Amino acid sequence: MSDLRRICLLGFGEVGQVLAADLRTRGEVVAWDPLFSTPSSSPSRAAAAGLARAARGAPDAVTGAYLVVSAVTAAQCVAAAADAAPALATGTVYLDLNSVSPATRARAASSIEGGGGRYVEAAVMSPIGPKRIGSPMLLGGPHAETLLPTLQAIGFGGATAFSPVIGRASAAKMCRSVMIKGMEALLGEALLAARHHEVEQVVLESLGDLFPGLDWRTLARYMIGRSLQHGRRRAEEMREVALTVDEAGVGSAMSRAATDRQDWAALHSAALQHQTLEPMLDAILARLGAGEARS
Repeated sequence: MSDLRRICLLGFGEVGQVLAADLRTRGEVVAWDPLFSTPSSSPSRAAAAGLARAARGAPDAVTGAYLVVSAVTAAQCVAAAADAAPALATGTVYLDLNSVSPATRARAASSIEGGGGRYVEAAVMSPIGPKRIGSPMLLGGPHAETLLPTLQAIGFGGATAFSPVIGRASAAKMCRSVMIKGMEALLGEALLAARHHEVEQVVLESLGDLFPGLDWRTLARYMIGRSLQHGRRRAEEMREVALTVDEAGVGSAMSRAATDRQDWAALHSAALQHQTLEPMLDAILARLGAGEARS
């Protein structure tokens, strides 16, 4: 049987920790993350601080839960569902927040439904930080509309039932990511080169002329910084994006290039210590040997 007071989080990184903090008033929050084996990891520290009870593995985490939220990396989406499925109580709601292609969603859904759970895909259509559990989410699958009131009642206020077809919500998120993660990659590449050639100010001013109303220096620092901080996870998502684009038959050259750039950005995460754009770019260039850091 499932316990109506127990909520499980698979994946206890940035998203999982935000959700845990917002869901604690709704019942016991149990989490599982492979990084629990590393005491110094962010998931381990958050669990030790009491944000959630750390489970011994995915089956232990989902046992007895009435809601399981999967917030692992894109590459682990299918494996997480397969690990959880045998331990699910009949009717357990499995809310899959992972950024993956429609085909990957279908594989995860097959495992959950085969184990007696009710699979709902959720495409988070904004960064999780500002609105947290209330972030806009497109829900998909045959259970989405029926379960929407329940999910809204426990805090998912930005959720809407998008489609009864598994994969449609995911496709919307993936196509959005072509733009968002692609912009991160483009800004990084353009402004690193511009800084090396000492023309970044002109480039930023020209972007302001083309897209008025935006503070491009602040935006660029934020978007490039997200790549530096989360490049590995973003690269995994972009591989799923490329699959989505390829399924449409239009070719995924831009998405695959952005994947490589996101992976590359993760190698330079030390530059995040700089709070403004130019010093952050200088730190990367200095590491590359492509230019001298400027004060």
